[in-house]
Order: sequence, then C-alpha cells, then structure tokens
Amino acid sequence: MGIKDIANKLGVSTATVSRALNDRPGVSQELRDKILALANEEGYVPNLYGRGLATSNSQTIGFVVNRSTDTFWEDPFYPLIMAGAEDYLSKNGFHILVNTINDHTTQLDQLAVIKNDGFVDGLILAGPFIPASLITRLAVSRFPFVLVDNCLTQKAVNCVLSDDERGAYEATSHLIWHGHRRIAFLSGPTEWASNRERMRGYRRAMEEIGIEPLILCGKETTLKSGAELMEQALNKWSNLTAISAANDSMAIGAMREANKMGRKVPSDLAVIGFDDISLASVNQPRLSTMRIFKQRIGYIAAECLVANINDPNLPPTKTLVSTELVVRESCGCQAE
Repeated sequence: MGIKDIANKLGVSTATVSRALNDRPGVSQELRDKILALANEEGYVPNLYGRGLATSNSQTIGFVVNRSTDTFWEDPFYPLIMAGAEDYLSKNGFHILVNTINDHTTQLDQLAVIKNDGFVDGLILAGPFIPASLITRLAVSRFPFVLVDNCLTQKAVNCVLSDDERGAYEATSHLIWHGHRRIAFLSGPTEWASNRERMRGYRRAMEEIGIEPLILCGKETTLKSGAELMEQALNKWSNLTAISAANDSMAIGAMREANKMGRKVPSDLAVIGFDDISLASVNQPRLSTMRIFKQRIGYIAAECLVANINDPNLPPTKTLVSTELVVRESCGCQAE
C-alpha cells in the first residue's frame, strides 16, 4: 500500500497523508492517528522520494554517470568519488540515488526524469562523458548540480576537479629528473577538460627546459587506446625513452604494447600514469602515477551541492583538489 492508497481509503489528500507519515504539522491528532494506524495495518513501506509531496525537497541527491563506457563498473574510480559524496550526505540527512545515462536515448530526457520534483534535490554529474550542451541547458534551468571531473569553458558552473595541470607537470618533471628527454604524452580526447589540463602540464614541463613536446591523442582513455598510441609512438619516434600518459589505463596498455614490441619497462622505456587506479599497484612492473584523492573530491562535491540547494544565490565555485606523486617501478625508481 502506498500514500495514494491510504489517502483514497480515508478520503483525504496525499499531502495530508505525507505530512502525517513524515511527522509534519498541519494534521489533526485524530486524523494523524487514523493514518498511522492504517499504514501500520496495511504494511506501508515509506518511499523516500514521497517526502517531496509535503516538503520542498526529498533529501535525496542523484549521482549520475554515463554507463556507455562501463567506467563505473570496471574500476573503483567513480564509485570511490560516490563513496566520498555519500559520506558527507549521510552526515547531513541526505540520501544518494545512483543513475546511469547512455547515448542510446536522449540524455536530457533522462535527466529531466531524474530531477523531477519529488525525486532529487540536486545532481552530481560525474565524468567527462556528459556533453557540454546538456550541462548548459541544465544550468539555464537553475536546477542545483555540480560537475565532477568535468567543467565548462565558457560558463561558470559548480565543479570539482583534480589539479590535472600541476599533476601532469609533476609527473613529466619526474621523468625529466630521471634524465629522459624524448618523452611522449599519450592523451585521450582533447574535448575532455582533464585531458586538456594534463596535456598543458606536460607541455609546460617540456618547454621549461627547451624540449620538444611529443603528443599523440586517441579517442578513448582505455587499455586499448593506450596500446594503439604506444605502437604509433614507437614507430614515429624510434628513440623514445619515456611515456607520460593521460591516465593509468592508457599507461598500462602502453606498457603491454611496448613489451610486445621488444621494449622493456622500465629499462628500455619509463612510463608514468595518472589516477592511481587499483590496477596500477598490481601491474607488473607496478605503475608509477599521480594519485587522485577520489573520496575527497566526492565529499567536496556533495558539500558544494548541498550549500547550493540551501542557498540558490551562491555564486558557482570551481574547486581543484591536489594530486600526489606515487613512485613505483615503471618510472625507473625502486620504491620501498
């Protein structure tokens, strides 16, 4: 039995039933007792989203990722961000609702359903796969949201990112410290903010000491695309000695392809990644990388969103979370 069933049986409005079930004022004690008694008799199970009928919010946040890449399930990157968000939300009386969207249906229509009144009070949009056109239209609607691992270039919106430019600069500088000068950067799509910033950091490190940047861009940031770009790089620059990759998946794919082509890591080719996914620490050799503090990013994103829900007039904020160099074997170091 749901709220509508109880309302119909007692001849009252659904809002009245919702107020009684959620301990809200505006219902006489006699009617409240009848509603609660009937709900108990009929085994009523409360719907968390039903609170939107009697209150201005549902105390629920939608966590949205694009499922077409399977990124959410392959490695605990976005799940760790979600865990950080849930940590903050649970402490502040909010629930989290995971939603996946894909490219096979209209993404805007999917988000319209997700953000309907009574479902969620705001959205955390995770990852670079959600197109700018959709984000812009959502911003115009003034519905509270925050981007994670994504941002717009022309319009200010709430977003939380890792410090990608500085991280890539530090990663490339570490390879330079090892004595490498022929260092290639393997990037994903340049329309993704993280790839652009990491490429910029790589360029800065190379240009500071007068070294020519060597850049190849792929359509994805996967093991497969890393392997494909590695093959291209070794065929194009036979004297290559090091790789700085846009993420760990590409770095690991590059290492495997280099090995197939007779280049051992790290003795013949040094490699460094970005993200510090779980596979990085168990790969052979173990991958040196830049660690992203995923749970911290999620926590800050949730904090920003709740603040925006409570005060819609707050200006948009862009937050950068620092990265950390994790030294393992693939760069040529012998980590303890």
